[in-house]
Amino acid sequence: MRVVIYCRVSTNKSTQETSLSRQADELTQMARRLDAEVVDMISEQESGYEVNRTGLLDLLEHVSTSNLDAVLVSDDSRLGRGNAKIAILHTLMKHNVRLLTMQSSDEYVVSDAEKMVLEIVSVVEEYQRKIHNAKISRGMRRAVANGFNPHRNIQHHDQGGRSRIEVPIEEIVQLRERGLTFAEIAATLRGFGYEVSKATVNRRYLEHVSVPET
Repeated sequence: MRVVIYCRVSTNKSTQETSLSRQADELTQMARRLDAEVVDMISEQESGYEVNRTGLLDLLEHVSTSNLDAVLVSDDSRLGRGNAKIAILHTLMKHNVRLLTMQSSDEYVVSDAEKMVLEIVSVVEEYQRKIHNAKISRGMRRAVANGFNPHRNIQHHDQGGRSRIEVPIEEIVQLRERGLTFAEIAATLRGFGYEVSKATVNRRYLEHVSVPET
């Protein structure tokens, strides 16, 4: 089992360093009992209501990239408090990473209130995905209806996937001339396999139109 140990105290007082050290020692022993591989040990002195924490961001990076099985904390409040905790729990659940605490050898069980909020968040996120996909589909339909031919205009480079190195500036200009917004252009190009953002499309378009003709 691959785990990350996360320790946190809420203040920068030097007296709290003992608490951090104790959390680290206890969780290291817990990892040994579980015969777990400790991928990283993170300690920080930050408020649990804050999500912009260096240590937390490192933890979430591990959650998404390190193929973790669990996060070990002394108790669930160390992970976060209030809305911050809900957001972190939701991220762990999305990546099938368990939360284990010193209070129990079993996986952390969310409260009824937390469960209700997490269910609402999941529903909202699903509808956000549907809206995003609908925007892509609408942009593609609008582009084609206005004479845009992706098979003719976009050159496909087989690189073992759908990623594209070059942003197709000529197509951006054509779609802009056909009345699409930068957001719609970005969504359309993503539908054709180009991983571009609205900001990138806007910037590349402005760079292109600002170049003086020779």
